[in-house]
Formats: sequence, structure tokens, C-alpha cells
Amino acid sequence: MTKDMYRRCASIAVFRQCDDAYEMLLVHKPRKNDAWQLPQGGCEEGESVTEAALREIQEEAGIKPTIIDTSDHVYQYDFPKSYRRFRPDNICGQRVEYVFATAPQDMEVTVDDEEIDAFVWVTHTELPKYIKRKAYRDLVLQLYHDGISLLS
Repeated sequence: MTKDMYRRCASIAVFRQCDDAYEMLLVHKPRKNDAWQLPQGGCEEGESVTEAALREIQEEAGIKPTIIDTSDHVYQYDFPKSYRRFRPDNICGQRVEYVFATAPQDMEVTVDDEEIDAFVWVTHTELPKYIKRKAYRDLVLQLYHDGISLLS
């Protein structure tokens, strides 16, 4: 039997300055639970985390932000058993690595209305309205603060 593995994924925390505050981009997947998240997706063969993050943000939001750094934070989780039943492989969950980027305030976000059906720019105080799962919300808040530190 093949050993279970985690799918390698990239996510991108994109910031823009709005007046005296910074906002972070969240995208919405058309599903019931945990629909709001940072743009993310699987790394393709031979692709770095930064390359995958840039590809994913282009696919999901139609933008090309400027990468400013990478993060040491990793979010790893197991797929629910109900989801695993439908996977024909040995992928048991995902291991998500993060990069930080900036975008100008007037950069136009365009979602594909299939994989992503909405987007929002939020400050750290607004994050809990969108991200409900505590472990993920705590990570995104930490990424927000880390990103702001890079920008200050």
C-alpha cells in the first residue's frame, strides 16, 4: 500500500494600502463551509511555491501582484474521511506554504465565477466575519500582521 502524502500547496497574502490602513485580499469558493480564504492552490510539478502562488492569484483573481517575501508559516490539514472516499490517490490532506505580495489600490480583481465567485478586501478587524475556522483564522491574522510588518 502506498504511503499517505500531503499535497503541496501555495497561498498568497496580497495587501493593498487604503487610506491609512492595509487591506488583505480574500476570495470566496462556492461551497457551504469555510468558503472564504486566501487565494491558494496546488503546486505543479517543478513549480516553486512563489511560482504557484503567482499562477493561482492570476487564475483566481486575475491580478499580478508584486511578491515581497515568503513566510515560514505552514498550514497543514487532513481531508475529511468523507472526502477521502472519493479520491483515487494517496493524498490525505494539504500542506500550504505562503508568500506575501502587494497590489496597487486600483488594481482590478476579476473572479472566474466558477472556482471563485466573490472577493473582498479586509482589514484585520474584519477577518473574523469571513474566516470562521479558528486555526485558519488565527494563521491568517498572523500572516496579516507579518505582512504589515514587512510593509512598515
